[in-house]
Amino acid sequence: MTTINPARITKVLPDSIAAEIGFEAGDAIVAINGTRPRDLIDYQFLCADEVLELEVLDATGKTHSLEIEKDYDQDLGLEFETALFDGLIQCNNRCPFCFIDQQPPGKRTSLYLKDDDYRLSFLYGSYLTLTNLPEREWQRIEQMRLSPLYVSVHATEADVRIRLLKNQRAGQILQQLKWFQKRRLQIHAQVVVCPGINDGKHLEQTLKDLTSFHTGEVPAVASVAVVPVGLTRFRPPEDELIPVTREKAQEVISQVQMLSRQFRQQFGSSVVWLADEWFLIAGEELPSESEYEEYPQIDNGVGSIQLFIKQFATVAAELLPPKVYPQRKLTWVVGNAVEKAFQPILKRLNCVEGLEVNMRALCSDYWGQTISVTGLLTGHDLVLNLEEQDLGDGILLPNVMLKNGELVFLDDMSIEELAGRLNTRIFPLAGVEDLIKTCISDFVQV
Repeated sequence: MTTINPARITKVLPDSIAAEIGFEAGDAIVAINGTRPRDLIDYQFLCADEVLELEVLDATGKTHSLEIEKDYDQDLGLEFETALFDGLIQCNNRCPFCFIDQQPPGKRTSLYLKDDDYRLSFLYGSYLTLTNLPEREWQRIEQMRLSPLYVSVHATEADVRIRLLKNQRAGQILQQLKWFQKRRLQIHAQVVVCPGINDGKHLEQTLKDLTSFHTGEVPAVASVAVVPVGLTRFRPPEDELIPVTREKAQEVISQVQMLSRQFRQQFGSSVVWLADEWFLIAGEELPSESEYEEYPQIDNGVGSIQLFIKQFATVAAELLPPKVYPQRKLTWVVGNAVEKAFQPILKRLNCVEGLEVNMRALCSDYWGQTISVTGLLTGHDLVLNLEEQDLGDGILLPNVMLKNGELVFLDDMSIEELAGRLNTRIFPLAGVEDLIKTCISDFVQV
């Protein structure tokens, strides 16, 4: 049986119930109304009650019991070390395109953890394959209505999916989709296209199978993202994978767009979307912003560029001044895949008198890629390309390059180390507003 550890608290929100009671970081919740929470889902469910009896372990190891009365669904104001108090459900597939297996050895352990955990899928939108779930977890998904989940499908034909995931249970995907449909639960699906394996007629079959579940008041398959396989120089030599060429990208775009038009006529929605990377690899124009509907697959890079440009225009109209003083010069680092798409943003920033922003669009030497999205650039790539160069007052760094919100790149280099190597300041950016505010702030006077 899996061990359930006390839920270790890392932060107590100010002016919250927990702050009023006197909770501190380092304390841990052992039980709520007599039940030990397995994870953040249990915690949120158990804490919805109006009367809570908590068993708490303080930082010194002493146990306390306390009773709390509050409004129904009112949050206690606690943040935890991890969302999972009983450990990660790990992946036992051997997908050749798995990014975890395409990393060099010798980095920190957390970089090699392969999760296939439905709880992280429900809470944060991470993808799982459904091949590693024991019956009790299927029952919990049903009982707690944990929907939507995010599922890596890749292929609906049993033999093709088994070939991709290297797991005999992978062939059950259509039965599993029927399970979701019967219970009025939803998934968002992902298809990573591996040329020569699940493309062509197999891709068409997969998309038609998936959209056959986009019916009824609660469609079992809410949306589908089609993503090109990403390969690094560290991948196993016998993986049978080949990279996506410009010609292959053009072929997939044509195929999926034709199917999407059929789905729009049938369902009133495209249902299936191509990740932005396809258009960047193909050298083709991105679809218009309106084609992405409600951006159901934004975390898969579907429409993220057009949304960023749209958000920039809105925020720039509100925040960008005609001039700034004192003058400042900044270096904006992005992946070379978006260099062309972001030129209008660069031009608009440089219309501000006193502001000079230079874009450095890089590919990733670290991963061995000639075309790279911003999120895969590493500290190594920045040092290689920017060392001993005039970077002005600092680097504008999109935080998609950083691991899970930490100030660390995917190659384990820290922001602090990079700043030292380049002898400059680093400004991590969470989005459009951060980009603009950093450009116009008075940081250079500090």
